Amino acid sequence: MNSKTNFQPLQIVCLEHLATCLYAEVIQVVESRQVCWVRPLLLVQYSTEEPLVIDLRSTIDLLWSLASFRPALDTEILPFLANIFTSAPPSQSSAHARQQLNYFVQQLWQAQKNESQDNTLSSVDQS
Repeated sequence: MNSKTNFQPLQIVCLEHLATCLYAEVIQVVESRQVCWVRPLLLVQYSTEEPLVIDLRSTIDLLWSLASFRPALDTEILPFLANIFTSAPPSQSSAHARQQLNYFVQQLWQAQKNESQDNTLSSVDQS
């Protein structure tokens, strides 16, 4: 993702890994550190016929690399937002939501770490 993207506070962004998308609201962009402070809203798992939507509004904020985010498209997020804001409070506990967010972050961290190591090895092989 292009780190030159100018995200604005309150904008909804997406962090993708495999068939899962974390949708979050931008709180602040810290250009000097190239990180984005976001407040998670939803975790959507597209691995099933019907997407599994987990309400993350009761979880903690996240600081993540600015380059990993992309702007969320209105057409992809509005149906999910409409459902969580018009429905009853989440059936899953906040502990379950935190656990799912933690698992997603761990998986994404490991994937990015492995990708970084692979890039390092391939640049060494080319030398």
